[in-house]
Amino acid sequence: MPDNATPASDSPRPKHRLLWLDALRGLALIAMATYHFSWDLEFFGYLAPGTSTEGFLRIYARSIASTFLFLAGFSLVLAHYPTLRLNAFLRRFAVILGAALAISAATFWFTPEGWIFFGILHCIALASLIGLLFLRLPVIVTLLVAGAALLLPGFFRSTAFDTPFLWFAGLSENLPRSNDYVPLFPWIGALLIGIAIARLLVDQGLLPRLSRLPDGPAWLRWAGRHSLTVYLLHQPVLIALVFAASHIIPPPAPDPIESYIGSCEPACRQQGNTAAICQAFCACTLDKLQSQNLLDPLQSGAILPDQDERILALASECTAKVQTTP
Repeated sequence: MPDNATPASDSPRPKHRLLWLDALRGLALIAMATYHFSWDLEFFGYLAPGTSTEGFLRIYARSIASTFLFLAGFSLVLAHYPTLRLNAFLRRFAVILGAALAISAATFWFTPEGWIFFGILHCIALASLIGLLFLRLPVIVTLLVAGAALLLPGFFRSTAFDTPFLWFAGLSENLPRSNDYVPLFPWIGALLIGIAIARLLVDQGLLPRLSRLPDGPAWLRWAGRHSLTVYLLHQPVLIALVFAASHIIPPPAPDPIESYIGSCEPACRQQGNTAAICQAFCACTLDKLQSQNLLDPLQSGAILPDQDERILALASECTAKVQTTP
């Protein structure tokens, strides 16, 4: 830490609010809402299964999450560097953590098969807490740790992290399905990059120049300034709209084969398997399900895949077949 460290304080400091930062956060919220709308359309059957988690939409979702975490790190510096306003931080941390836990509880109640045990809000809360340690470290250290965090999951995973208490880390080999999973690694890397960039701007005296950037429309700035409220409310509103539309223009009946493949392959890849392995595994299980007339009862929910011995047996057979195929 620098020698001229100042003690923690909550005294107000005169700062010019960067209105364009509010607008940028509001723009990220709009992007997130458009992505969630695609998820809602898929959930109600207007889009094919797997649409929102594949291809462009997969990249789009990751870009949005990265933007939110980057902005969280950037804002952390603006609010708490060089003086940590501990009480203000703890109040904000408690609000975000409370909202995250509320989302976990709600999704566990309504969609237990894909409940959100560690989503974007959980990650922002924990990463921000860790980010406090980097506020006054040399920028190069923060950037090096950020790079390591981004690369770590690609080089290291272990069954030791498969326990539910360690799912948050993002280093597990096997994970349950979740509708929003944003683990600490690699995503804390985006927040640390935000801290590093903001520190560079502040230390070089460049931040005042950024106040000349366009502020953006007032409604966008308002959304960014109340981002947590907008985040919590937008998805219930979108779901209600799509639900109402489904009674006026019902979605087309899903093709059972496409529906199975569309759900099987993403679930398989979430376990860390390659696309080729998942295609082979899902094709194998589909053939066996059809031959035993189990596809329809499986998709209707009449049988549960993790409890029915026939499903477990054919899944085991296909796993062995895929593993022995060169």
